[in-house]
Amino acid sequence: MFRVKVDAGSDVPPFEQVRSQIAAAISDGTLAVGFRLPPVRQLAGDLGLAPNTVARSYRELELAGLIETRGRHGSFVAGAVSPQRALAIEAARDYVRQVADLGLSEAESLAIVRREIEQQSLAQGVG
Repeated sequence: MFRVKVDAGSDVPPFEQVRSQIAAAISDGTLAVGFRLPPVRQLAGDLGLAPNTVARSYRELELAGLIETRGRHGSFVAGAVSPQRALAIEAARDYVRQVADLGLSEAESLAIVRREIEQQSLAQGVG
């Protein structure tokens, strides 16, 4: 059975510890497609975390296409990634490698992406 562990002494934020462990378990097949994740409040209680911390982990996993939330029915490991999402994931991985090579921080690299998205939206008249 898969268990998430949080190291309170780690420099890695708790939400990221939860997110990365679940993502790794999905990636290596420990958590199969359709597996129902524990409810946010339950996992938060088990780990001694605030529910918002676990909710953030789940949101990021959902945005990455790794899990899907079915309303009151819960959150489940998602099926196959669409070809478009797979290409986007690969582009994101390339970007992460490039900004790391440039010595940019996570905050800087995210700020760059946010600004570019905003600029793209403005250029398209969406924002």
